[in-house]
Amino acid sequence: MSKRLRSSEVCADCSGPDPSWASVNRGTFICDECCSVHRSLGRHISQVRHLKHTPWPPTLLQMVETLYNNGANSIWEHSLLDPASLISGKRKANPQDKVHPNKAEFIRAKYQMLAFVHRLPCRDDDSVTAKDLSKQLHSSVRTGNLETCLRLLSLGAQANFFHPEKGNTPLHVASKAGQILQAELLAVYGADPGTQDASGKTPVDYARQGGHHELAERLVEIQYELTDRLAFYLCGRKPDHKNGQHFIIPQMADSSLDLSELAKAAKKKLQSLSNHLFEELAMDVYDEVDRRETDAVWLATQNHSTLVTETTVVPFLPVNPEYSSTRNQGRQKLARFNAHEFATLVIDILSDAKRRQQGSPLSSSKDNVELILKTISNQHSGESQDNDQPDYDSVASDEDTDLDATASKAHRQKSLDSDLSDGPVTVQEFMEVKNALVASEAKIQQLMKVNNNLSDELRIMQKKLLGKDAN
Repeated sequence: MSKRLRSSEVCADCSGPDPSWASVNRGTFICDECCSVHRSLGRHISQVRHLKHTPWPPTLLQMVETLYNNGANSIWEHSLLDPASLISGKRKANPQDKVHPNKAEFIRAKYQMLAFVHRLPCRDDDSVTAKDLSKQLHSSVRTGNLETCLRLLSLGAQANFFHPEKGNTPLHVASKAGQILQAELLAVYGADPGTQDASGKTPVDYARQGGHHELAERLVEIQYELTDRLAFYLCGRKPDHKNGQHFIIPQMADSSLDLSELAKAAKKKLQSLSNHLFEELAMDVYDEVDRRETDAVWLATQNHSTLVTETTVVPFLPVNPEYSSTRNQGRQKLARFNAHEFATLVIDILSDAKRRQQGSPLSSSKDNVELILKTISNQHSGESQDNDQPDYDSVASDEDTDLDATASKAHRQKSLDSDLSDGPVTVQEFMEVKNALVASEAKIQQLMKVNNNLSDELRIMQKKLLGKDAN
């Protein structure tokens, strides 16, 4: 962190002391218990980061700190500040409340249903309201008042709004004015640093022209945030954007003999996806990387003797109601990929993202993301592509029904090579990834051994029962 948390800082949701997590898009600090609820809501509701154990871009952390210190929480609890709310029985959670159901119900009402946010007077045409709010946002981002802009975004202002008269977006305005914290906030809400204005200039261009070099460099990082996060997940490194290196792509040690037909089919289908479907798949994999990395931080920082893990675990990506049921099921199936399978998918996405940016021609295809996930998840096990994928219930139950198939995959896995298309990976970085894969395989073998022992005991018990029946 850029500064130590002050003892006066409390959880935005229950007022508990010493919050150790942040909700980036809400501009709040939250405690461990409340964070467990935030994580179960999904990144479309709350994007959580640990304040000390998660890498932070300095200006992103500064943006969250500024919002928290300027009372951003009052945006999400506006109606609770009214004395009449006490009379009606409305109140926020407190540290002594149980996580389930008390804190969980309050947090869902606060962030998912926006039950306490100040509502604008109803109009016949909601699009007019959104347009008016977006124009206000367009004007406000040239100032340093982050809370005003967050309030407008919470009410429906669009971060990527293209002003018809001005011919640009709020991010163009913030970049021209050198407002780096406003740029961070807009990016969190989906603003695109690569968007061109009416004259063909991007926010990066305006930042450079204005001499705002730190902002310009940060905007480039934001532009490549997705692929940077995927690369860092695999090898702990990020590209050197300052020197024109925009991709790091670890390669699997490919051999034409080892590369199965299913693996080739998966890559072909991935490459034939439309840009829109490819972006959706890449975003889903990004969310799964975030879930896995946040899980690792969560497990490393919790007091397991006091926290009930059954109520805080997030075994797969939560449902996003804005997505189709097919896409939501596909997102949840990502959690079933073992370390090697998931690394393979991430590398394929990185490679194709680079290919698409360089303008390589794409063939048209109607294959959907679900078919891509199905092919990739089956590529090592030799399953037929006609087999049905596990449905939502089997994913949610987290059963290891395909343990034998998973083990057979491990015997045919390709090793991770340290070759990179844009710069070398150190031996230490390579070994860290390799050790993670070995640990995953060891766990599978251990589970297989337990499964075999249970099968032997079952057969012995069946023989004994048959012997008793015969007598």
